[in-house]
Amino acid sequence: MSGARERADGALASEAVGSGRTGIVTSDAVGTGAADTGAVGTGAADTGAVGGESVGIDAVGTGPADTHAVDTGTLETDEVGGESVTTDEVGGESVTTDAVETGPGATGAVGGESVGIDALLERVRATYARIGPVDAHEAARAGEALLVDIRYAALRERDGLVPGALVVERNELEWRLDPRGSHRLPEATGHDLRVVVICNEGYASSLAAESLHRLGLSRATDLVGGFQAWRAAGLPVVPGPGSHTGPV
Repeated sequence: MSGARERADGALASEAVGSGRTGIVTSDAVGTGAADTGAVGTGAADTGAVGGESVGIDAVGTGPADTHAVDTGTLETDEVGGESVTTDEVGGESVTTDAVETGPGATGAVGGESVGIDALLERVRATYARIGPVDAHEAARAGEALLVDIRYAALRERDGLVPGALVVERNELEWRLDPRGSHRLPEATGHDLRVVVICNEGYASSLAAESLHRLGLSRATDLVGGFQAWRAAGLPVVPGPGSHTGPV
């Protein structure tokens, strides 16, 4: 993608950091009511299903998310209104997010009523069937599923990678996988694509899968237990970029 500054009309602000599988879509959301990427309650981009109809990411009209935390490790959290929170995704580290506009502790309004993250996850997961590590591995090997790793770079470097998984940072997920999107990856071949989203421990991935459903990817799901469950099951893992496998 070419580098472009986001204007107040919500146009896509991106400074492509690389391309192909690891290109990063960044956004500063200058003066817009842009959607909150990774925002609890809507998934990443607040695309929404308009009148029950899936919407392409380029048709949203608000521009990409106001994340302020692209490729920094503040993703995969329980993103709660800019407060410093403890996340299940990053080993209990304290992280700061700007994701939710409704205030500390709020996780987005559902039917006009705010809900906590645990209740939200329960609602989201009730709408689709999740998949376990062994089944995901077999589906990928058979060419029946596309594994998508949304963990941030520090975790990939520390813990390694799932062989064959497409690495897509959480903040760019919708733009890269929308089959109708102008910034889609070649792997985004159609709405019948079975995407298996992998985060660190299987929390942020559920919200990401729900967001893909809003774009019409109705077969999207996520990995129960995330990368940690994959590794614990003894499934293949390769060293991440920048990791050391011997003496330094």
